[in-house]
Amino acid sequence: MVTCPVCDAEIDVDEDELDEGDTLTCDECGTELRVVGLDPLELEPVEEEEEEDFDYDEDEEEEDWR
Repeated sequence: MVTCPVCDAEIDVDEDELDEGDTLTCDECGTELRVVGLDPLELEPVEEEEEEDFDYDEDEEEEDWR
């Protein structure tokens, strides 16, 4: 058992089958969690990554087309 860092609900997982970097979802709050430590088992919420692989300013893009 491990506790969700967002809602404190207990999550029933087989700790022996988890590796660092694995993800799981809390059944109570629906947050996607990443395993960041194994001894003790430690989880953190997965931050939503930006859909774009690069960072640009939309104003700059418009200027490039002028």
